[in-house]
Amino acid sequence: MPVVSKVLFRGAATTNTGTTLYTTPSGSTAVITNIVVENSAATSSTFTLSLNSVPIATAVSVAANSIVVIDMKQVLPASQTITGGASTTAVDIHISGVEIS
Repeated sequence: MPVVSKVLFRGAATTNTGTTLYTTPSGSTAVITNIVVENSAATSSTFTLSLNSVPIATAVSVAANSIVVIDMKQVLPASQTITGGASTTAVDIHISGVEIS
């Protein structure tokens, strides 16, 4: 069973909080280990994240020019998703983890 450290998502958030950021490949299991949300705007913003439609962060505030770090160990079986978005596209989301196949 190979275990591969991966960037599960890295990029700018959309303003649609239901945007799919990652889908676990068929025949694999993902383990999310860390999420960093960065706000480069001069004003505060909010972000929302869900794991397979179960909210883990709902309208969480990120101060201007700041980051929020979420350390976790959450298992995401095959075909399950990470979805999310933010109140502005000035928010970047970085999700790291491992895939086990």
